[in-house]
Amino acid sequence: MTQDWDAGRLNSDLDGVGFDTLAVRAGQHRTPEGEHSEALFTTSSYVFRTAADAAARFAGEVPGNVYSRYTNPTVRAFEERIAAMEGAEQAVATASGMSAILSIVMSFCSAGDHVLVSRSVFGSTISLFEKYLKRFGVQVDYVPLADLQGWREAFKPTTKLLFVESPSNPLAELVDIAALAQIAHEHGALLAVDNCFCTPALQQPLKLGADIVMHSATKFIDGQGRAMGGVVAGSAKLMTDVVGFLRTAGPTLSPFNAWIFLKGLETLRIRMQAHCGSALELARWLEQQDGIEKVYYAGLASHPQHELAARQQSAFGAVVSFEVKGGKEGAWRFIDATRVISITTNLGDTKTTIAHPATTSHGRLSPQERANAGIRDSLIRVAVGLEDVADLKADLARGLAAL
Repeated sequence: MTQDWDAGRLNSDLDGVGFDTLAVRAGQHRTPEGEHSEALFTTSSYVFRTAADAAARFAGEVPGNVYSRYTNPTVRAFEERIAAMEGAEQAVATASGMSAILSIVMSFCSAGDHVLVSRSVFGSTISLFEKYLKRFGVQVDYVPLADLQGWREAFKPTTKLLFVESPSNPLAELVDIAALAQIAHEHGALLAVDNCFCTPALQQPLKLGADIVMHSATKFIDGQGRAMGGVVAGSAKLMTDVVGFLRTAGPTLSPFNAWIFLKGLETLRIRMQAHCGSALELARWLEQQDGIEKVYYAGLASHPQHELAARQQSAFGAVVSFEVKGGKEGAWRFIDATRVISITTNLGDTKTTIAHPATTSHGRLSPQERANAGIRDSLIRVAVGLEDVADLKADLARGLAAL
């Protein structure tokens, strides 16, 4: 290697390299200063050589930075890296995971279009569709995630988009992504997959046939609970529309957060391996404990979609959900008895977190909407971090004792 590579050579030399090399090297644009770590460009605007140069850049006739609402070198480095890791032609970074979902719908749907959404999605995702997008004429129906025949029967002539989480939050439900992609394409619709729980280290939906993949980068991509962001990835043709929405509406990722996510991606696979190993051990342990009524984790042989998870994922993720005896009161006693685990709704952190979905992440839903999503009052979600698993077992045992 030489110290004066330009960006083109830096990236062309990465063709055909492995996932972990992409996680560390892809998207880096080295300046003439020769920095080894990615540069942080904290600027809102850029200086043009001439008035003609400014006009050409604003018109898109020549490449280059225009305004950091939609062109920033640090953000672009993050976009190029996550695109390489997901096997996408292009990625577009956004201010949060929710703004990534909004960007998808606003880019590809109009008033009168129909969207199919899996029932088991994040509570705020349902709120976005129900309380806001429906107000602007987008029709929405919900389908049980794993029910392929249900998806076929739910199509309308106006169906433009299918949106799913697989695995889902918080019950770890899955759908056969390849089969659902085929169904979507037979009806001329796009399939978008929220890959937040798996990350590209465990699953790459685009390679399974999905058209769009999105993330809340706030979660495992960051990995330490430091910053908020989102990302949408897919073909360059599809992402052109997302860039257009971002440029106009401005749900923009900050350069500083993009820089944090670049650092997070460098350790993604190593972290996910550790998360998944501890989560599997805890899930197996919880399944054997008195006071636990049911454990939701695709790594368990008892999970109805265990074989599917083993086929389309390289591991089973870091989120373990379970139901305890005693309803909401029992769940709250369990949570309040823990001392090491953090009571917070975020996930994907080095620190293990515990939450009561029915009154937090899904608390704004109606009782019927929660029931449709399978969110019971007795449900607890644990997002397993990187602590010693023995200490996590001891802390969960405190919760069990409180029952």
